[in-house]
Amino acid sequence: MRDNPPLYVAFVWHMHQPYYKDPLNGYYRLPWVRLHGTKDYLDMAEILKDFPSVRQNFNFVPSLLEQLVDYSEGTAKDLYLEVSRKRAKELSEDDKIFILENFFLAHWDNMIKPFPRYYELLVKRGTHLITSDLARAIKYFSEGDFLDLQVFFNLCWIDPLFREKDPFLRMLSEKGHSFTEEEKVLLLEKQLAIVGRIIPTYREMASRGQIELSFSPFYHPILPLLCDTDTSRVAMPNVRLPRQRFVHPEDADAQMRMGIEYFEKVFGFRPGGMWPSEGSVSEEVVKLAARHGVRWLATDEGILSNSLDRRIRDNSGNLTEPDLLYKVYSYEGVSIAFRDHVMSDLLGFVYSQWEPRTAAGDLIGRLRSIGNSVRSGEPRMVSIILDGENAWEHYKNDGRDFFLYLYEGLSREERIRTTTISGFINEFGAGNRLERVFPGSWINSNFGIWLGHEEDNLAWDYLSDTRDRLQEIQRQNPSLDTTNAWKALYVAEGSDWNWWYGDEHSTETQQDFDELFRFNLMKVYKEVGNDVPAQLFVPILRHDRGVSPTLMIRGFIKPRIDGLVTSYYEWYQGAQLDVKKSGGSMHKSESLIVTVYYGFNADSLFLRIDPKIPFAEFEEDTEFLVVTSRPADIRISYPIKGEGKMAELYEKTKDEWKKVKDISEVAAVDVFEIGITFADLKAREKDEINLFISVRKGGEEIERCPWRGHISVLVPTEDFEAMMWY
Repeated sequence: MRDNPPLYVAFVWHMHQPYYKDPLNGYYRLPWVRLHGTKDYLDMAEILKDFPSVRQNFNFVPSLLEQLVDYSEGTAKDLYLEVSRKRAKELSEDDKIFILENFFLAHWDNMIKPFPRYYELLVKRGTHLITSDLARAIKYFSEGDFLDLQVFFNLCWIDPLFREKDPFLRMLSEKGHSFTEEEKVLLLEKQLAIVGRIIPTYREMASRGQIELSFSPFYHPILPLLCDTDTSRVAMPNVRLPRQRFVHPEDADAQMRMGIEYFEKVFGFRPGGMWPSEGSVSEEVVKLAARHGVRWLATDEGILSNSLDRRIRDNSGNLTEPDLLYKVYSYEGVSIAFRDHVMSDLLGFVYSQWEPRTAAGDLIGRLRSIGNSVRSGEPRMVSIILDGENAWEHYKNDGRDFFLYLYEGLSREERIRTTTISGFINEFGAGNRLERVFPGSWINSNFGIWLGHEEDNLAWDYLSDTRDRLQEIQRQNPSLDTTNAWKALYVAEGSDWNWWYGDEHSTETQQDFDELFRFNLMKVYKEVGNDVPAQLFVPILRHDRGVSPTLMIRGFIKPRIDGLVTSYYEWYQGAQLDVKKSGGSMHKSESLIVTVYYGFNADSLFLRIDPKIPFAEFEEDTEFLVVTSRPADIRISYPIKGEGKMAELYEKTKDEWKKVKDISEVAAVDVFEIGITFADLKAREKDEINLFISVRKGGEEIERCPWRGHISVLVPTEDFEAMMWY
């Protein structure tokens, strides 16, 4: 046994966050790059400095690096940071609601409870969040409560290592309550200073050779699906595919090329290796990597099993073929490492519940067993690959105790050596030749997370339609600068949006992910001067699509269309929608619209809009638009100011809006009222009409109602009124 070479272990920590920047206003919608920056990215490297013999691999997604640079240079606009910076006495009612809703987004046991005052405020708000109760709840929180919350939320996301080493942060933690505005300002400065140290620290450690840095394609797309969505049928023969097949290997190539170029710009050298997003590979992806000079990539053991057509674990999950798994393979000149799925998941999901010393000992014991089980002679490498940030909040002390026991134990092991993947390849060669590469990801060896569900497929269809339109416009106008449009499209190709579509995963911020995906597609149209398709304003998330009115339709109405509230009863049987409760305006600013009423009789749909300010105070170039996306694309525009105006009805055919007619049954005096026949809307009995109202100024949309989803109206049958009476 002593003749055996040592067992090599390659830890790969994948550092990734979605691209959170809102393309329509430039704000980061979610704070996780900044907060994981202060809690996870830097300390993962800092802990290693005390263990120089321990080698590690860190994989950075370029879109994460871009966001870290943005924060480091002080140019990032972050909604959560701006609310944190506001003086507590200047917080608006909306700011306070935002704080109570979002400033407890942390692991309660490991990040909130260690601060007794923080947990006290959580209990005061209520551990079961009911959003509709927050407006009432803020009345019970004092100015001091909100100031403490601003401090705690940002303090708890700073790693305990830094809170312990920094005298000011240690003082804040020990003080524990009644913070001052000056302390808050200094805390936020410390926070951004930590973020600014991340990239220089990794650059320096890579130059010393203790760590290897690798990359992922720029915006973290599922590369095999960019190459061809039909690839999913290899692992899932019966999968439901999107309406339109997506076949754009040139996008996969671009995402890889941009990733390498940006990595080199940030770190000063080209990466040798790549973790393809979610470990997603196919033969075409490996060939692309070879063309870009990528020496190695990594994926999951399930891909190896399917590529070899051999089971490497039994039904109980026990490894039956260690000699197959624990080595490097080669395909088209690219070395491929296959992660030990079980041990990677133990670190990601199980060891956090164990006592740290026991967990570290268990992992080292498993590695010893592997070293004893493989045949002698050939060097073996165990690949343990997982997220480098998301697991540690589930560990006590942010995982630091576990890592100290693990690294100390590994440093003492004579028969186990940690390695970089490039270091292993340089010493022992590119690996055994692999005849084929099965297309799949680290999850179930398929692409089911990102394709197949109704929501997933709808997202792919929107992506295909947008890309086709962008390419068509570029062909028609070769001199048009489409740089920003392509960037927005590449962002929309990222894997993170579809991660939250479907039924597999859920999060408190699902709506943000849905909007960010659709906003990037909207950005493409805006950049090339095209109208944004109406469907992009409707959530892909099924439960968010329709907006329920405050009051439902209860019978036929026939209001007098004169722009006046002639009688309370003329709209009494119609539906009423409170704009604020339906999501407000596009940019969450003060709305111009207060309430929308709608209803119908057997022949026509009626709409009424109550403005917040008199129409006389609206600016000259303001107009209302009523837009339907079902059963037909119809747009009705009406300029608010001017005498004797009529509304204009347009219908979209192919990609052009053509005027069909004028509508005279429209008026805006105290309120806006309009009557539109169902025939003009191309709607028949029992058809569902989906519509929204848009306010535009100078051709730019400044408000939409409802912001999320649409108003849904079912065209009545002849006996509707009799049925409602009954």
